[in-house]
Amino acid sequence: MTLILRQMSMSFCAAALWAATAGLPAPAWAQAANFHPCNSQPSLPMCQHGYGKRIAVQRWGAQPEPLDPDAAANAPLVTRDPAKEIGKLKSSTILVQDMDTSEVLFARNEDAVRPIASITKLMAALTLVKAGLPMDEIITIDASDTRSASELPSRLTAGTKLSRADLLRLALVPSENSAAQALGRTYTGGMAAFVEAMNAEARALGMADSSFAEPSGLSNENQSSARDLVKLLEAISAQPLIQQYTGETSYQAAGQTFRNTNILVGRPQWDILVSKTGTTREAGDCLVMAVKVGQRNLAMVLLNAQGTSGSRFGDAVRLRRVLDSRFASR
Repeated sequence: MTLILRQMSMSFCAAALWAATAGLPAPAWAQAANFHPCNSQPSLPMCQHGYGKRIAVQRWGAQPEPLDPDAAANAPLVTRDPAKEIGKLKSSTILVQDMDTSEVLFARNEDAVRPIASITKLMAALTLVKAGLPMDEIITIDASDTRSASELPSRLTAGTKLSRADLLRLALVPSENSAAQALGRTYTGGMAAFVEAMNAEARALGMADSSFAEPSGLSNENQSSARDLVKLLEAISAQPLIQQYTGETSYQAAGQTFRNTNILVGRPQWDILVSKTGTTREAGDCLVMAVKVGQRNLAMVLLNAQGTSGSRFGDAVRLRRVLDSRFASR
């Protein structure tokens, strides 16, 4: 039986009241009060080794939040109470769809058009791979590539030389913004041509709700809906190179180890085919995955997750519990 959950969006008045109590501008109700990077990327090296906690108060004004217990490595994937799991979901937009049959298994605000943060990098990757540019070409990181609005500084320094394949991996695995910028800058015709090609690819895929302004996802003009992102996941699923890169738990380049921002990648109970995270204040915490559950290939889209650190991953676990219980009962 198809499970559909539709939840009415918060009214503008309620949103303004929430924002006022959080000390935020009224239109920005989706912003997290504590935007410490370890909240959205708990696999970052600085979060693993305590550095993030030491600099938190000085740089971001708050300690990182504790990890959502459902996102922990030992979180079970079974439930006796699916309704309780649904009640704990933190994402404002959710869509789970069978990519083979198009059956919608779970939906919440799936038509809402929102900023998608670094989920944008999946469209950048698809556009780049389909362009057929040489992946072994060496590209030098420019100072302009490292300048961005991100609150997390680039780990790549100007002058670093990496292959296009390296940069694509770094854009997809640790979500390096400077890598995405360098890929766009060195595209045939430059950044403007790359962005136009991204938008042309979106139109070709029938992503009518989507638009792209740059390849990293830092601009709030990079927008899409959950329905459109399922189409993107379906297209990416036909690209073995992108599947390979997004499925890597870590990657070494430029003398550093970069870890996948999706902490579910590599866990034995998860067969993840495609994956990408995204986070900005306006977009909230986002996660898209193509994942195999039983014999089904599912697209899972989670946008604007709020709550404790890793709540988008906790939502993925909660949805797995609900889906597994439903599949088992058939």
